[in-house]
Amino acid sequence: MSAAYMNQYFENQVNTASPEQLLIMLYNGAIRFVGEAEEAMTSKKIAYRGERISKAIAILSELSATLDHEIGGEIAANLESLYDYMIRTLLAANIQDDASKLVEVREMLSGMRDTWLDAIDKVRSEQAAEVSESVAKKYEAAPAGYRPLAVAL
Repeated sequence: MSAAYMNQYFENQVNTASPEQLLIMLYNGAIRFVGEAEEAMTSKKIAYRGERISKAIAILSELSATLDHEIGGEIAANLESLYDYMIRTLLAANIQDDASKLVEVREMLSGMRDTWLDAIDKVRSEQAAEVSESVAKKYEAAPAGYRPLAVAL
């Protein structure tokens, strides 16, 4: 596949993604870049390691910048502190050539992503239950003998 095609595909994914999907995409990207930095550190590709760490830091900076402290309150403040800690740890990993710091950040990011995935699934399940309950109430109020088209066929 050509790079142009891949860029177009990725751009379409981003443009059509929900806010939840974008959040997960950002976490996945940061995790991938930190993992690539780990591999570059092992193979002594210093410039590439720095590029990958810079990309992960850019994602963490974006995640931090988009926090809504008015709505999120203490949770937003805690997330901001975590993102700041991860940025500082990535910088230290690069300066000190310390792969253990990269592993620490990658594991933190993976845990946070998994927590967000669980929260998203829970909200979706609750919303689906509310919709099912609403539909059931509508059919209870339907006249006797009423059958939806799908059942009548």
